[in-house]
Parts: sequence; C-alpha cells; structure tokens
Amino acid sequence: MAMEYLGDSFDLHAGGEDLMFPHHENEIAQSESATHKTFARHWFHVRFLLVEGRKMSKSEGNFYTLRDLLLKGFKASAIRLALVSVPYGHQMNFTFDGLTEATNAIERLRTFRERLTKGSFPAGSAGEHSAMLEAAEKARAGFIEALANDLNTADARAPIFELVRAANTAMDQGQFTAADCEAVLPVLKDFDSVFDVFEDRDAEPTRRALVWAEQAGRMADVAPELLVRQSLSDEWIEALVAERTAAKKARNFTRADAIRNELAEKGVVIEDSKDGVKWRRK
Repeated sequence: MAMEYLGDSFDLHAGGEDLMFPHHENEIAQSESATHKTFARHWFHVRFLLVEGRKMSKSEGNFYTLRDLLLKGFKASAIRLALVSVPYGHQMNFTFDGLTEATNAIERLRTFRERLTKGSFPAGSAGEHSAMLEAAEKARAGFIEALANDLNTADARAPIFELVRAANTAMDQGQFTAADCEAVLPVLKDFDSVFDVFEDRDAEPTRRALVWAEQAGRMADVAPELLVRQSLSDEWIEALVAERTAAKKARNFTRADAIRNELAEKGVVIEDSKDGVKWRRK
C-alpha cells in the first residue's frame, strides 16, 4: 500500500514502538527484495501512551476518544497542543492537568498576538530597542534548533513563550515599538506553521461532537458547563457587555461587577483596555 501511493522509495516511515520488530523489519525485507531499492530512508517510532500514569485501556476506564474530550468541554486546539508538545520519542503521560495547561497556553498566545496586531506602538527605529530585536532572533533560532533536534517539540515551545513574556513586559513598560512588533510577528508565524494554534477553529469540532451526542442519546456525557457556553449567543453577550459599560458610566459598580462575574461563570472573559471593552470566550 505504501508503494502504491508513495513509490518504491520514500523519505519517512512512522509507526508505534511495538512495530519495530518484526513488522517493520519484515516490511523492509519484503519490499527491498522485490524492488532492490531502499524502502524508506528514515524511520521514527512513537512511544506508547499513558493516561494519568497508567496504560490506556477500556478495562482501566481511562480510554478516551477525541469526541469524549470535546464533550468534556476541552477545545480541539488544546488537545492537539497537549499531544504535539511531547516529543514523539518520549512516552507521553496524558493528563487532564496537561490539557488545562495547554488550554491556558493557547489563551496566552492568542491574547498576545491580538495585543500585537491591534495595539498601537510608537514608530521607533530598527536599533532603538535592540534588546527586543535580539530576543526575537534568539527565539527563532531556539525554535528552529529544537525542531532540528529530532523534532523536540517541547524545547521548541520554550523560546517562544520566553519571547511572549519579554514582549509583554516591554509593552507594559511602554518600551515596545512598531519595529519590535515587526520583528516578533514573523517568529509567531514560524511557530504557528508547526503548532497551528492562533486561528480559533474550535467551535466546529465541538459543534459536531454535540450533534453526535444528541443523535446517539449521549447528552448525559456532555459537561454541564459546555452546554451553558454553547447556549450563549454573541448577541446576548454583547447586550450584557453594553449594559455593564452603561452601568460603569453611571458609577453603578455593583451592577457592573455582577455582570462581569455572571459572564465569567459562563466562560466569557471581559477585558478593559485603553482601546475599549473586549470580550472572548474561554
């Protein structure tokens, strides 16, 4: 099958660690005997998955499909980031704490990029804040070096988040310029070309999972907080945000705080900034 779609020889062959012998060795023997060509130039083998420190199995009660995790309220992007952040040659211990960490990491990244793309920064010059420009170059170099080291995705994340920390600090101190922004954004683009987290496409996988749950009579498996979040329309949220803004102008801070808390309980975060009031779903 591999040769039908990829030819007699191809670059990369993947598989689980249990297939190294005898399955993959048999593949090599059979294919190369038939073609007298190198079957695959590079092989990589993925370690087995643990779930909360135990082998994943239905008998253990720790077997989860992607759909199961979506119905628990986790986002598809967070699941993907949690899985890809462990290098393929390392045994991954999948935990719900790890999913929560991935969710928070994506929120931090998206918030940062929005701050970059929608913020207003002084023009500056290419050499005015050399420390930030150097930080961007260092982050890109560290990111590429980690990926070149046998796809070490864990180490590839670290320099990017260090750049986010440094840039946020510079912005908070008023020491971030448009030139810095132009240096940082391409680094984020490089990161996203591999990790694919910035564009929010989480709603559709969750919607499909909920449709399946309803058709399969599995709505009892859906997390209550997910049902609450899905029931909120953008129009309803916008109306409450507008009411909160009006309450603040009228110095009715009790009502304004009550609205913020109500939205927070339903998974909606309000952010007050000099550019106005913004809201986003968690």
